[in-house]
Amino acid sequence: MQSADFNNMRRFMVESQLRTSGVTDAWVLAAMGDLPREDFVPAALRDVAYNDRSIALGNGRVLNPPVATALMLQAAEVHPGDDILFIGAATSYAATLLATRSKVTVSNGRDGGTGTGFSLIFIDGALEELPDSIVAAAQEGARIVTGLIDRGVTSLALGILRGGKVALRRFADSEIAVLPQFARKPEFVF
Repeated sequence: MQSADFNNMRRFMVESQLRTSGVTDAWVLAAMGDLPREDFVPAALRDVAYNDRSIALGNGRVLNPPVATALMLQAAEVHPGDDILFIGAATSYAATLLATRSKVTVSNGRDGGTGTGFSLIFIDGALEELPDSIVAAAQEGARIVTGLIDRGVTSLALGILRGGKVALRRFADSEIAVLPQFARKPEFVF
């Protein structure tokens, strides 16, 4: 495809997918309208880069649907001074969007990576369990945005760290990649 076609597809994504799904945050709409999503998928999948569904990238990696990404970015309320820990990158698409607004540290692991004092933790996928090590990487009042898995159904969630604890609250049902490294540890039962 020619780049003009991708420009139209990107504009259509913003107008017919994001805006109609309640995405109103100006920086999210601008960032997603400017960043070529097709550059974050293999060449064979460029034609479907703007479809509002997950894109399997191979080796268990998945690029989340545009609406899920946009709703998470909007819920994160990203500020220019935020120090962001980004976890679960299938591609660097969502991390690159965040970096247009603030400083981002990327980690693919369950341990939260190195560092503490993050004001925003953005987990680009769904988990069954939020490890204490990730909570420990956040500063008091930090926002944690993620996907949750409940009986095989995924949704988007937001939590605020208060007194060393965070309660994740679902804010939208959405297809989002499952992150196997965040599966609940099996419990011992008789």
